[in-house]
Amino acid sequence: MLAYIARRLLLIIPTLLGIMVVNFAIIQAAPGGPVEQMIAQIKGTAVEATARLGGSAGGETGGPRPAQGPGQAPDVTTKYRGARGLDPAFIRQLEKLYGFDKPPVERFLLMMKHYLAFDFGTSFFRDRSVVSLVIEKLPVSISLGLWTTLLVYFVSIPLGITKAVRDGSAFDVWTSAVVIVGYAIPSFLFAILLVVLFAGGSFFEWFPLRGLVSDTWQQLGWLARIRDYFRHLTLPIVAMVVGGFAGLTMLTKNSFLEEINKQYVVTARAKGLTRRRVLYGHVFRNAMLIVVAGFPGAFVRILFTSALLIEIIFSFDGLGLLGFEAAINRDYPIMFGTLYIYTLIGLLLNLVSDLTYVAIDPRIDFASREP
Repeated sequence: MLAYIARRLLLIIPTLLGIMVVNFAIIQAAPGGPVEQMIAQIKGTAVEATARLGGSAGGETGGPRPAQGPGQAPDVTTKYRGARGLDPAFIRQLEKLYGFDKPPVERFLLMMKHYLAFDFGTSFFRDRSVVSLVIEKLPVSISLGLWTTLLVYFVSIPLGITKAVRDGSAFDVWTSAVVIVGYAIPSFLFAILLVVLFAGGSFFEWFPLRGLVSDTWQQLGWLARIRDYFRHLTLPIVAMVVGGFAGLTMLTKNSFLEEINKQYVVTARAKGLTRRRVLYGHVFRNAMLIVVAGFPGAFVRILFTSALLIEIIFSFDGLGLLGFEAAINRDYPIMFGTLYIYTLIGLLLNLVSDLTYVAIDPRIDFASREP
């Protein structure tokens, strides 16, 4: 098993590198980079942009460190739409500021060199390090992702088991209708409905609408802090759970139905074992293998991909909103830094998923397979 873990860890390196290369190439080919963004700002607010450039810019605002020599970019005013009327030397200074005075290959290699040391540079437009921004937004996203994942599993697994045991009954039919409705309604639309009903929209004002905690949270006692924290999280988590439990419920049901119909279950029942003993002593481990082992991946998906609109609706300043704003503003250090972090976490959790399979069912041995 140790050899298998070592191989998987080594495989992370080319996988991560390939993902970064592909995304770097795609983003470089997309129109409207940070230089174009700054030119647009200069056209509208020339005084502010010039002061920023002439102040403490100095090449410390990007992930890859800009070279100290002058940029060599002929006809720079023709490279950027909207640059007419600006001094070419000023455009070259902008390129140097954002590290675009180097060829793309050199910029990529320099970026990866810094990323290996977990140095993700400084945001172009927020003037703060990427690491500090991620750490600041992480509590919001972890709160949404962790509690949503736990509740989805706590609702889906018992419901799926009950539906499998009572397959074809009225309970199965009615709960299937609820599951279908929950799957069909987007979480952000359900979130808006919750705001209208329970957050002061048109009816009740039972829950707060903005932020992870209240402004007076620091002055509250520890019980009041816990209550305030969960009052802020109730509506967004309910909205995300309703949209996320349907697929896992049906997966659990189908896994149990497949196991219940196998021969070993018939044999166990023929030996006189009770239905509960057969279900939880024999069926449960085999049926839950695919469900429980997918927990790390489900957490990553909910944490990093499912909360953007929820964060916007409930005014949560988390990683989803940070990534969205970075993409809009072409803030490359945040875009590539968070991509690197998310990919690395996802690859490590894939390994954790494999180890979870082994922990649930010791008969599975990945190390015995040929590499």
